[in-house]
Amino acid sequence: MNSDYRELLPADFAGDSRVWIYQSPRLFMLSEALQIEEKLEAFVREWHTHGTPVKGYANLFYGQFIVLMADESAAGVSGCSTDSSVRVIKEIEATYNTPLFDRLNLAFFIKEKVQMVPLAQLPYALENGFIDENTLYFNNTVLTKAEMETKWLIPLKSSWLASRYLRAKEMASSEK
Repeated sequence: MNSDYRELLPADFAGDSRVWIYQSPRLFMLSEALQIEEKLEAFVREWHTHGTPVKGYANLFYGQFIVLMADESAAGVSGCSTDSSVRVIKEIEATYNTPLFDRLNLAFFIKEKVQMVPLAQLPYALENGFIDENTLYFNNTVLTKAEMETKWLIPLKSSWLASRYLRAKEMASSEK
């Protein structure tokens, strides 16, 4: 699996374009992925903010991450236009019976595949060597295109999880 997702991002969008990432705990089947991509394309074509078209982008990454992006250099995204994007994501969630708003399921790139680890099981996964500080983590907290280019797929040690979970692992190791 190619881990260089950056080539799929729109080159003509500003670095401060807003990004929203929705993660499925499972890989969508090909037929589902094609239908989702059609729905996303239709949404972006009709995405407006106060009557002005949003310069938008939507794509399905790695078969299970829905990425929405809005370049606000022409028109800012309002609350109503954000709500409309959430509605389309909730429709996808309901249609394909998969949670897309669950932030307690973490995604890692392991052996050329996206693997999920529930947050509660992260200490166990670290302790037993399933993941380590260099395992690539999908940081879905990125807010802009520039952040997505540099901080979406990062080593666990560079993520917000490091201070809490890697330090706890080090402390447990030193107590042994």
